[in-house]
Amino acid sequence: MRIKVAAWVVLLLAALLAGCSKSTVPGPTPHPDTQDPVVIERREKDQSLKLDGSPLLPEDKAAFRGLSYYPVNPDLRFSVPLQRYPAPVQVRLGTNTGEIRSGLRYGYFDFQVQGQACRLQVYRLEDAPGSGRPYLFIPFRDATSGRETYQAGRYIDLKENTSGIYDLDFNRAYNPYCAYNSKYSCPVPPAENTLKVAIRAGEKIFAQ
Repeated sequence: MRIKVAAWVVLLLAALLAGCSKSTVPGPTPHPDTQDPVVIERREKDQSLKLDGSPLLPEDKAAFRGLSYYPVNPDLRFSVPLQRYPAPVQVRLGTNTGEIRSGLRYGYFDFQVQGQACRLQVYRLEDAPGSGRPYLFIPFRDATSGRETYQAGRYIDLKENTSGIYDLDFNRAYNPYCAYNSKYSCPVPPAENTLKVAIRAGEKIFAQ
């Protein structure tokens, strides 16, 4: 009888301990980036794509629940100087519709991703629709293009400043409108702006 009681007690204690152990395991925690400015911008963009004037096709807008993004990655944010060309040259950027956009090959950014040296050319577009001012334009492709991200490439826009130091944040990389609707004309990233590394940050392929 003592052996049976002892065994029962042991089993009871084991069950109690197991229950205590489970209760101390923390549950899911809120996403740490919910107040990150990039995450806030993404929410605002999702809301704007539901409104009139959105580039989404009517049939896509009806089912739209938000764009797909990589989680915010602080390692793909760089504070980098713009290496200005002494004499920027005029460039003609082709588009997906065969049109031509004009601008300047203005400078370049050097940075490293996973220990690999990278360089992106920076263009200054003078004909940015509705902007009223020139801006710095960084179109690029990378090892995710056509697999995880839009095959034609993605963009980063920057306002020109007087310090020459820029926040090159790939978490803000976005798809051109032609990724949502083929009627839009979008500059195609030049071959010189094709990175061999995978930039897993910013907007992913648009799921229709």
